[in-house]
Amino acid sequence: MTEIPDRSDRVGVYFNASRDRRAHFQASCGPIFSQLAIADSVDGTAAEVARVAVGLLVLDLHGYARPGGLAAVGGLIVNRGGAPVLVLCGYEQSAWLPELMAYGSFEYLICPVLDDDLRDAVREALAAHDDPAAVMRQRLFDKERELRDLVALQRSVQRALDGLDDVDALAAKACLALCDFPAVSHASLLHLKPHGDLRLVAQAPSDGLDLAGLLGHTDHLLQSPLRDVFPPLMAVSTGRMVLLDAPEKAGDPELAMALHDRHVRMVLALPLRSDIGHPDAGTVSGAICLMFDRHIALSREQFASFSSLAQFVSLGLGLSELKHRNDELSAQLSHLSTVDHLTGAANRRAGETTLDNELRRARRYGLPLTVMSFEVSSFRSLNDLYGHPLGDAALRLAAETVKRRLRASDRLARMRGQEFMIVATHTSPADAMLLAKKLRVALAGADLPACDSVSVSLAIAHAGVEEGVDDVLDRLDAALQRAKRAGRNHIELAG
Repeated sequence: MTEIPDRSDRVGVYFNASRDRRAHFQASCGPIFSQLAIADSVDGTAAEVARVAVGLLVLDLHGYARPGGLAAVGGLIVNRGGAPVLVLCGYEQSAWLPELMAYGSFEYLICPVLDDDLRDAVREALAAHDDPAAVMRQRLFDKERELRDLVALQRSVQRALDGLDDVDALAAKACLALCDFPAVSHASLLHLKPHGDLRLVAQAPSDGLDLAGLLGHTDHLLQSPLRDVFPPLMAVSTGRMVLLDAPEKAGDPELAMALHDRHVRMVLALPLRSDIGHPDAGTVSGAICLMFDRHIALSREQFASFSSLAQFVSLGLGLSELKHRNDELSAQLSHLSTVDHLTGAANRRAGETTLDNELRRARRYGLPLTVMSFEVSSFRSLNDLYGHPLGDAALRLAAETVKRRLRASDRLARMRGQEFMIVATHTSPADAMLLAKKLRVALAGADLPACDSVSVSLAIAHAGVEEGVDDVLDRLDAALQRAKRAGRNHIELAG
């Protein structure tokens, strides 16, 4: 440890484990202090702080390995009891800042930092030690304004997420709401899709900033060359918050220039998680990225509020996706409950429901309605000779042959075995006869597996005004039985 002889009454303690970092700080900032102690361990720092009245404690966390977590460094902050502390950390370590703020208040700088900026920060922190009452008054004033802004932002985001829109619409509204916070000029949301595809879902651009143009594309963003330097991509990769308080600190000149040209002075990225029970729990599902048009020193409350809003947005997106999946499952269940799995035609229950609805409509509006029934022969013997897979394939092809020749308004239903029903709306008996003949020719000429020839029996019933489903089906079934007894490819009209 080294001490600087008296120049004034300002005493400081600096901590970092690296000899080069300690030497650099001593050379750059040592003359500011009347006495400067340089420590290479947390215990050594604590001993120096206990030995003499310290005006400023500088905790340089560059290269800190976090043995046992940040509790040891936090203990140094707690022991200061609100006296000035300046924390230095790289933007890759910026997620430590909210953790340390739980131990007490401090100022911070994101590294790398220019010597002039570091000296200015040291002088400002020492000045706070000179007039603590003035500093406290200013902090209270700033805190009141800060809390008003945070409450307004929370309400704005809550209104944006009120409802279960699709993910893209919800994300767009959330980005617009986040831009209501002072100094936020651009907000974007990146969502991690299955198989690791990170996609830019939404953004609220300002001053011509288009994140898609900046990154080169909108999907597969984790494959971007900026993965290790651009905060939102880092937040998804590491699962930790990333604060970049100056674009040039990312170490990518082109990125820094592009952000500066669009008036971006600071970038904050927060991971979205599928489990909101704990900020570090659950699978990372994306990130929120906030770009600021000026530098602001974020407080513990602001970090906590942004983190909370990120998880609130994550919950909204999760619920939206869940609703979307539920809608898909509901549609699938509806399909399964109404469709014959073998032929793709409606099943018997759905066919009878369609017939009932069309009977009511025909009765109400005086419209013609014809119901047809047909049965393709030889499938039972085909199953016996070649097995059900081949018979099923032939039956499926027969159903497809018929469906291709029906109108969009007609409904084909498999009633039993190889017997089908067609509900033909707005169809007179004469037109139904023409359709039946067309279907007879098409089925007879169909190239069904293992079938040398195909015969079909057809029946036609024109729905009466007062008839119900059972009445029509009974007449139709009787006609189909007559058609089958009459011989191959016969068409019978129901009486």
